[in-house]
Amino acid sequence: MKRALVIVLCISLIYALYKFYQQTNIDPSLKKIINKGAIIIDVRTSKEYSNGHIKESINIPLGEIRERYTELDTSKTYITCCSHGLRSIRVKNLLKERGFQNVYNGGIWKELEKIINETK
Repeated sequence: MKRALVIVLCISLIYALYKFYQQTNIDPSLKKIINKGAIIIDVRTSKEYSNGHIKESINIPLGEIRERYTELDTSKTYITCCSHGLRSIRVKNLLKERGFQNVYNGGIWKELEKIINETK
C-alpha cells in the first residue's frame, strides 16, 4: 500500500512539473498572434493528424520537418502544436535555427484549438 502511494505521488509530481514546463514554454500572447493571421503547423504524424486537427492547420510531422521546412515562408508567422507540446517545442527551435523569426510554441493542439475558438 505504501509503495503504491509513493508511485502515485511520484507520477502526480512528474505530471505537475510537466504541465508547469509546458505552460512556461507557451507564449502568453498567442491570441494576439492568431488574430494577426499566424499559420498553425501541426507536427504530429499524419495518422495522428487524420484523427483530428485544427481546421486550416498544415501538417508537417517532426520526422519530416528537416526536409520540408523549405516549403515555409520565413517572413510569415507560425505556431507549432502537437499532442503533448514537446514535439512542437523541438520544431519551433529547429525553425528558429533555420532563420525563422516569428515562430511560437502553441503546445497541445486541443488547447490551442480552444484559444483559437476564443479569438473568433
